[in-house]
Amino acid sequence: MTDAIVSRVRGLIADGKFRISLHAVRELENDGLLIERLIDSIQSCAVIEEYPDYHKGPCVLVLQFDEFGRPVHLLWGVPKGLVEPAVLITAYAPDPERWEADFMRRKPQ
Repeated sequence: MTDAIVSRVRGLIADGKFRISLHAVRELENDGLLIERLIDSIQSCAVIEEYPDYHKGPCVLVLQFDEFGRPVHLLWGVPKGLVEPAVLITAYAPDPERWEADFMRRKPQ
């Protein structure tokens, strides 16, 4: 797995070329998460999975931690055929019943 997509997303965010989808806003609100710290700490995210061939454009699922140290999954993408902006597609607090203790791998079903 390469880090090409996350590098691109990090660069766009650093340049202020990003937006947050309405779906992501709703999910953040539902989980009581604030986006500011997550944006500020994007450089230290851990890549869980990259989806370079996603039909709406390349995207990457990353793990970060909120201001209280709680794990957060964020799905960032770049619209197909465009070079910007980075778009936060969704963000959520991962369910410990569905994810391993490190929140990097899904538990077997």
